[in-house]
Amino acid sequence: MADTSDAKKLTDRVASLVEAAKKAGADAADAIAVRGRSTGVSVRLGKVEATESSEAEDVSLRVFVGQKVASVSATAASDPRALAERAVAMAKVSPEDPYQGLADPALLARQMRDLDLFDATEVSADQLKEAALAAEAAALAVKGVTNSAGSGASAGLGGIVLATSHGFIGHYVGSRFSRSASVIAGEGTGMERDYEFSSRQHFADLDAPEDIGRKAGERAVRRIGARKATTGPVDVVFDPRVARGIAGHLAGAINGASVARKTSFLRDMMGKQVAASAITVTDEPLRPRGQASRPFDGEGVEGEKLLMVEKGVLNHWFLSTSAARELGLITNGRGSRSGSSVSPSSTNLAIEPGEHSPEDLIKSLKSGFYVTEVFGQGVDMVTGEYSRGASGFWIENGELAYPVAEVTIASNLKTMFLNMVPANDLDRNFGTAAPTLLIEGMTLAGA
Repeated sequence: MADTSDAKKLTDRVASLVEAAKKAGADAADAIAVRGRSTGVSVRLGKVEATESSEAEDVSLRVFVGQKVASVSATAASDPRALAERAVAMAKVSPEDPYQGLADPALLARQMRDLDLFDATEVSADQLKEAALAAEAAALAVKGVTNSAGSGASAGLGGIVLATSHGFIGHYVGSRFSRSASVIAGEGTGMERDYEFSSRQHFADLDAPEDIGRKAGERAVRRIGARKATTGPVDVVFDPRVARGIAGHLAGAINGASVARKTSFLRDMMGKQVAASAITVTDEPLRPRGQASRPFDGEGVEGEKLLMVEKGVLNHWFLSTSAARELGLITNGRGSRSGSSVSPSSTNLAIEPGEHSPEDLIKSLKSGFYVTEVFGQGVDMVTGEYSRGASGFWIENGELAYPVAEVTIASNLKTMFLNMVPANDLDRNFGTAAPTLLIEGMTLAGA
């Protein structure tokens, strides 16, 4: 869908599906076509392990008959009439859902904003191979690195076309380029693994493969000689790689669908203090070159930048049309299409930066734990209970003293958000972004 002819073909396709649904007896309908293609190369120890290339083109049709809804998915080559008749027949025997329906026409995007999401640069498999090999070579050149866990590079694009029975038609396409390296340092039982990667929508914005490899090697070597820390209370500094996961937990807790199902530990906290006053969380779907930017959501609604949390106070839920109606609210353009269903999600979510550098946060601690990686699934989004395996570095007298592994950190996300201090090193090149975060008063289980 990188060119006009592709967009025209898919636009005609989804429009014909909507028209067929109306003729088959649907009161309303929308259809979406999703097209993507990608090429990737992975190498290990100087040899190509795999070269993969994929291309897919799928359509989904959603129909409404009264307050009944049904969805079907198929390949783009499927017969529109047969697909529509099947969807309408399914809807007629489905239970009623009073919250389903198309978005309010007044909320639909009126113009297709150019968010600079697509880079037409063609990257050959040979170029991907050379980048992967260069990243691996740079990593293996770091003193202390003993083996490669693989390196890779990829390039691709993905786009959607959406049409609705109340007259909306829109499309957009985004590109994605990436490079990564993963290596092992040390010997025997003292081996440690780490990685580095870069993912961007414009090829020229990618980090150099040599820089990616060097950082991966340096990260792995730093972890050699890791030991357990002593069990007890601990102040924890989360590296941005891990802090992004904390931001993701917050996004999940303020998802309107979870709130409606009463499966969020923040479900009763709208308008209340849910985080420290230093915490402001933004969500910005229209940010140029944003990893999660889009000119309209999965229902055709244009979202605007929102202060989801402002100085610690919760202002908004992420809302699609159905989640909003169930909560007695109006969608804020966060409906995300997954196959043939729509559910709320964040776009370019960011915990906004604070005033202090990461070094300042570390220096402020007489003892503490700098976490660079977490493991396991120990997060309960209903209660907020948080318990994860972790590794990183012990902090003594304001400095990183020695590597730590095989420990567990625990708390409750409610308490963690209220005790959170953000650093000033936010990198917005992620769909979910966060700076270094200091969270006081956690519990460590170790030696």
